[in-house]
Amino acid sequence: MRRATSTPPELPGYNSLGLLGSGGFADVFLYEQRLPRRKVAVKVLLTEELGRDTRAQFVAEANLMAQLSAHPFIVTIFHADVSADGRPYFVMEYCSGPSLAERYKREPFSVEDALRTGVRLAGAIATAHAAGILHRDIKPANVLTNDYGWPALTDFGISSNLEGELPVHTVTVAELGATGSASGTGQSAVGLSVPWSPPEMFDDDPKPDPRSDVFSLAATVHTLLAGRTPFEIPGRSNGSLDLMGRIERGAITPIGRTDVPASLAAVLAKGMATRRDDRYPSAVEFARALQRVELELGYAATNIEVPNLAAAREAEPDDDGADATRARSVKTVAAQAPVAPSPVAAVPVAPAPIAPPPVDDDRTLARSPQQLAAQAPAPAVDDATMLRTRGAAAPAPDATVIRPVGAAPASGTASAPTETRAPRRSRVGAVVAIVAAIVVAAVVGIAIALSGTLAAPEPEPTSSTSGEDAVIEATVPAPTVEFAGLDGTSAVFEVAHDDAEEGDRYRWKRVDGTGSTEVSEGPTITVVNDAGGVVCIDVQVQRGSKTSEPARGCSG
Repeated sequence: MRRATSTPPELPGYNSLGLLGSGGFADVFLYEQRLPRRKVAVKVLLTEELGRDTRAQFVAEANLMAQLSAHPFIVTIFHADVSADGRPYFVMEYCSGPSLAERYKREPFSVEDALRTGVRLAGAIATAHAAGILHRDIKPANVLTNDYGWPALTDFGISSNLEGELPVHTVTVAELGATGSASGTGQSAVGLSVPWSPPEMFDDDPKPDPRSDVFSLAATVHTLLAGRTPFEIPGRSNGSLDLMGRIERGAITPIGRTDVPASLAAVLAKGMATRRDDRYPSAVEFARALQRVELELGYAATNIEVPNLAAAREAEPDDDGADATRARSVKTVAAQAPVAPSPVAAVPVAPAPIAPPPVDDDRTLARSPQQLAAQAPAPAVDDATMLRTRGAAAPAPDATVIRPVGAAPASGTASAPTETRAPRRSRVGAVVAIVAAIVVAAVVGIAIALSGTLAAPEPEPTSSTSGEDAVIEATVPAPTVEFAGLDGTSAVFEVAHDDAEEGDRYRWKRVDGTGSTEVSEGPTITVVNDAGGVVCIDVQVQRGSKTSEPARGCSG
């Protein structure tokens, strides 16, 4: 017989809007907070249940939820206090959507939605475990839906510390009915929901651990897909004792849908294994298995939302120090082909002026060393031989007429065919050439200082060699990755690369983001793939402090 609900208490700053639901020892009401204005859910402890232990458990639940409130898929708690009539309460985020129990009873979830929901809830549960908290009552009714359609885990009322005692004083097992709970089990001292509970919870002195929550989460995902609890058999007796016997035997009822892949059914079965050692060791590992199914079906992998510290604890240490700071050699590429110094530079005479392209003005032209070298130089002359013709009309303002040594002028005038027009700043070109040579020498000196060795000079490029082909430093050759076959549930890959050297190793990581970077001493890489389906890896050759570009290999 259901008890009568309590009346909502008068709370300063809040207006009561009605009842949201009732539990074993508390009622949940909808209120409107006046400032800031928003709707909130308020959980109020029953007056008749105000025993010392019950009050302590209620306070513990508020504190636990406050620790986890930052998680996007855990209901947020805003405030906790005691009402004027002496009833403890706490104010929570109001999730306007239906619980997962209401949703799956209307219609089973699609495979994509069930996978996404499972990964998100796994992140919430892993966050609780990282804080040292076991939920112990994960089921569809304890997962609400917020305004964005996201799942929100709630009801930590019977949760316990990972190393603490079970709160045997809080709730009793309710009747097995539409909610899927159990009755008549003799378990009235311990709160649990039989259809989603692991077998270890049926012991006289149950000792749950994180794998117990993994069982309940896998059972919840199974329920969303099947539209019924995992150990329920349609048309048969499904009382609490019937369900407990099937749970202890591991007799999971098949989902019975053709669109649910065998790999997903295998993941859920492993999560609900009778022996704890046969289950996934953590909620994160269960989430990764669901992610692999997502990738197998062509869906985007759902993010596993866990705190940074929890993620760091989950990651296996890299035996090669993947996070260590590494010194990488600097690759340099010649932007321009080097210009050989002219032998004339050693002669104590002024460099020959460079004939410029035809221009209409007397602007100074900036020329690259290559352009300077490409121009045909005029005959080298001493400054004393550069004469200006008197009495002749100048070809252009400030033009200088250069006559070769020994040439006889005709009638005191400069012959037009022997005139060469040069810019008035012909010395600028020579200065540019000298500066360019100094810069090239400095760059070569710096490169030698950085590398610590003096390499033999490269042969001067021929007319068929361009600067684009001049790569100064060779890199580690990229490998090829070939799928070699299956070894039980593992995929085997063979790695090969050109110019292999003794001491080469192979760094690899799964493409789906699961697991950490690993290092193989030999060219054979074995990847465990319990979930089945296609597995892909990226492989790099590691040679000392250098690594190659990655190459990808897939098992299918």
